[in-house]
Amino acid sequence: MSKEIWLKAIPFDKKLVTLGLESGVDGFVAEPGDADKILALGRTKVMTPEQFELIPICCKDDEGTAVTALKDCRPVFLAAGWEIIPVENILACTEGLGLECESLDRARLAAGVLERGADRLLITPEAVCDLKTIVNELKLSQGTMELTPATVTAIEHAGLGHRVCVDTTSLLKTGEGMLVGNSSAFTFLVNAETESNPYVAARPFRVNAGAVHAYCQMPGDKTRYLEELAAGSEVLVVGHTGATKTAVVGRVKTEIRPMLLITAEVEGVSGKVFLQNAETIRLVTPEGKPVSVVTLKEGDRVLVRTDVAGRHFGMRITEDIKEG
Repeated sequence: MSKEIWLKAIPFDKKLVTLGLESGVDGFVAEPGDADKILALGRTKVMTPEQFELIPICCKDDEGTAVTALKDCRPVFLAAGWEIIPVENILACTEGLGLECESLDRARLAAGVLERGADRLLITPEAVCDLKTIVNELKLSQGTMELTPATVTAIEHAGLGHRVCVDTTSLLKTGEGMLVGNSSAFTFLVNAETESNPYVAARPFRVNAGAVHAYCQMPGDKTRYLEELAAGSEVLVVGHTGATKTAVVGRVKTEIRPMLLITAEVEGVSGKVFLQNAETIRLVTPEGKPVSVVTLKEGDRVLVRTDVAGRHFGMRITEDIKEG
């Protein structure tokens, strides 16, 4: 999950604050007299030391102090120098914990404790040289998910339908795209339009994702229908290695186009996806190479994600559901 990343701007340093704004931090910790200086440089959040608790963990009692404050809904950061076991103990009891981090390695460690990590990171000026890396890794990255090679068993013409192009505000790479399918339990990796051809230039910000009714995998283990996406929505971008990150939707284009119905199978379980019948729409091979739906053949292998069916308004539920 994405982390809140705050930058400690004590003492105030205009270059430091400007870097923080350009890097995309969520907010700044600053002295009360410096708040207006920061807000004059960009629209952001500022928190003063009086508005949260910075707790050094020196003994077991300090863990209890942190847990009590968090349960009272007070912002808490553990001071730099925290150790893993106390952090695990606090995370096991409550949510909302923040950790002060003085380096890239400490930030990575903070984000991964108990596979969940702290909810907030407070980056100190000592780590400013790695600030962009910290933000890119810990705000955009959504961890990894397992992708499986599936065998294409059928490719059929499916008439006309409304298809959705998702234009993001990010530039995607070959082998990256969105997971889309007829069922939340079987989604296909649809490659972004990263490849050019003699007739059409590459549009690496775009995923021609499929029919309006299709599910797409979203951050936070959720799904949405493609038709629900809009400018400002946050979507999940997945690479062929399983690495995931977030991207923001800049525009959605829904148009009537000729469609194909593609069916694939993994160990006796099949899934389907409706995609536009055009050369620029591509699935992804296990080797990470885009393959156009126009040249796709029965027997070809493409990357999919299999899961357990069962969603209600995009949230995972335990229920006997069959989707086809």
